[in-house]
Amino acid sequence: MDPSSYKDLQTSRGVKYHYFYSPAQSSKPTLLFLHGFPSNSYDWRHQVAFFKDRGYGLVVPDMLGYGGTDKPTDLEEYKASLICKDLVDILDTEKVEKAVAIGHDWGSIIASRLASYHADRFIGYAFLAVGYAPPSPDFDYKKVMAMLKQAIGYEISYWDFFTEEGADKVIEEHIDSFYSILYPQDPKSWVMHLAPAGPLKAWLLADTTGPLPGYITEEEKNTHMSILLKGGLAAPLNWYKVMISTVGRDDDKDIPLTLYPLPRVPALLIGCTKDYICVFPMHKMAFEKLAPEGLSKVVELDADHWVMLSHREQVNKELEEWIEQSVLKA
Repeated sequence: MDPSSYKDLQTSRGVKYHYFYSPAQSSKPTLLFLHGFPSNSYDWRHQVAFFKDRGYGLVVPDMLGYGGTDKPTDLEEYKASLICKDLVDILDTEKVEKAVAIGHDWGSIIASRLASYHADRFIGYAFLAVGYAPPSPDFDYKKVMAMLKQAIGYEISYWDFFTEEGADKVIEEHIDSFYSILYPQDPKSWVMHLAPAGPLKAWLLADTTGPLPGYITEEEKNTHMSILLKGGLAAPLNWYKVMISTVGRDDDKDIPLTLYPLPRVPALLIGCTKDYICVFPMHKMAFEKLAPEGLSKVVELDADHWVMLSHREQVNKELEEWIEQSVLKA
């Protein structure tokens, strides 16, 4: 991604965002790409190259806590309502009146909240790996994880490690090990080594490593790790701490029940059948329940969690077809 296409903006609440920007050509819409953990705007490189060549407008921020964007320590700064306003500030600065929100992982959560707070600014919503997430003012981490274990048959408790004191330093000191379990050659290794908190920490402390998947080169790995380590892991992990604290729940309490379903604009879910944490059938079920009837589409890919990297051509094709055939014709 061309460094000269990056900009910095201090949003209305005084937070600095670093983002890639390319203006739309002719009548093409602008796409807002939102990454998750532990990514940055670089994770969208294949989508940026594809859609820029076709004249689409692009706004691709380093999300709060990542890359060149500010990294607050106060959990209150990570409220979804505030982050959504930051993103709208960027759109306002670039004079983008309407956009398509495209999220992956935690980026899908923010795309969901953009639908709650700023529906007038978006003509479509796409969710990769993680589906639409309605407001959750009563979210109880322990109860949700227990229900998930009952549904899928194995424990997902890595948030326990991610939110414990000093987790950021453990990851930073064993970054090669961390990268190899987050991006494994065998996606099913997540069941034993990433999903449960104890085995994940043990994996890191033992400096265990494994081979990279074929869709990531050594150079790409080094670029990603360099960006991640430059800012440290403390801020990115705050996204998890917000969810298990009262901050996230309290933030969602102000959203009326009428705004829980997605707005009546096209919505797309690209699900990953080899994602063993963000389990596709569960995300599909929630999406189909709350997405607008007649305006939603579900695409199932034989992919792991990092679908925009591993299945870049298919993801780009599906997104473009959906935008051209659904979003622009709605």
